Amino acid sequence: MSEGIERDLTERVGDTSRERLVRAFFFTCAAVSVLTTIGIIVALVVPSLRFFSATGPLFGIAAEETVGFTEFLFGTSWTPSIRPYQFGVVPLISATFAVVIGSSLIALPFGLGTAIYLSEYASPRARSILKPALEVLAGVPTVVYGVFALLYLTPALDAILPFDLSTFNLMSACIMVGIMIIPMVSSISEDAMSAVPDDLRQAGYGMGATKFDVSVGVVIPAAISGIMSAFILAISRAIGETMIVVVAAGKTSRLVNPLNPGAYLDSAMPMTAAMVDLAVGDISAQGPAYRSLFAIGLTLFVITLAMNVISDLIAQRYREEYE
Repeated sequence: MSEGIERDLTERVGDTSRERLVRAFFFTCAAVSVLTTIGIIVALVVPSLRFFSATGPLFGIAAEETVGFTEFLFGTSWTPSIRPYQFGVVPLISATFAVVIGSSLIALPFGLGTAIYLSEYASPRARSILKPALEVLAGVPTVVYGVFALLYLTPALDAILPFDLSTFNLMSACIMVGIMIIPMVSSISEDAMSAVPDDLRQAGYGMGATKFDVSVGVVIPAAISGIMSAFILAISRAIGETMIVVVAAGKTSRLVNPLNPGAYLDSAMPMTAAMVDLAVGDISAQGPAYRSLFAIGLTLFVITLAMNVISDLIAQRYREEYE
C-alpha cells in the first residue's frame, strides 16, 4: 500500500517537473518574440533620433550633420546622395501609397471574388484543387514577381496600351503586388465566410433567396470583420513589399499623385526601394544618408503598425459571435 502511494507521488513529482519544463520552454519562445520586437524598435529609434537635429547634439553630432524632423516628414524632395542633400520623405510615401492603391484595386475585388467562390460555389473537388494552387501562388518568391513584371509584363503592357510606358513603372509593380497579395485576401476571407453558420444560409434559402443573394446579403455581412481584417493585412503587406517595387518600379524619386492614372506610367521610388538603394549604395556609415535609412524604416514600421491596430479594432468592432 505504501509502495503504491510512494510510486504515485513520484509520478506526480515527475509530471510537475515536466510541466515546469514545458512551461519554461513556451515562456522562452514568447520572450524571444517580444524581445526581438523590442530589439527591432530600439535598432530603428536610436539611429533615427541621431538623424534628427532636435536630438542630434545629445549624441555628440554636429548640427549640420543632422536633419530636422519637419524637413524629413514634410519635405517634397529626396536626394540623399546629391548635393544639396535633401531628405523629404513625402515623395517616398506618395509612391508607396500609389503602389498600395493600385495593388488594392486588383487584389481586393479578385481576392474577395475568389473567397466567395471557394466558400459558396465551389465543389469539394474544385476547392481541393484551388486552395493548394493559391498556397503555391503565395509561396512564389517576390523577386520572381519583380523579374516577371520587368521582363514580360511591362513589354506586354507597352504593346497593348495606347501610350508610352517606361521600362520601370508603377503600373507593372502595382499589378504584380496585387497578384501577390490575392492569396492573403482570399484565404483569410474564405476562412471567415466558412465560419458563418449554415443555419443563416438555410434561413435565406428558406425565404426564397438565390445563392447570390445569400452570399452577398447574408454571408458577407456576417463575415465582414474577417474580410476587413484580410483587406487591411493585405494592404499592410503591400506597404512593406520590397523586391517587386525595387525591380519593377525603379529608383526615380518624384512626388506621385496616387489618384492620377498617368502617374503610374513612369518610374517612382517607394519607401522600401529607397531603403534598399541606401543600403547598397556608396554612402558613409556616419553620414545623414546612412541614418536616414533607419528613419525611413521607422516611418514604415509606424505605418504598418497603425494598419495592424486598425485591423484589430475593426475585427473587434464587427465580430459576430454564434452559439
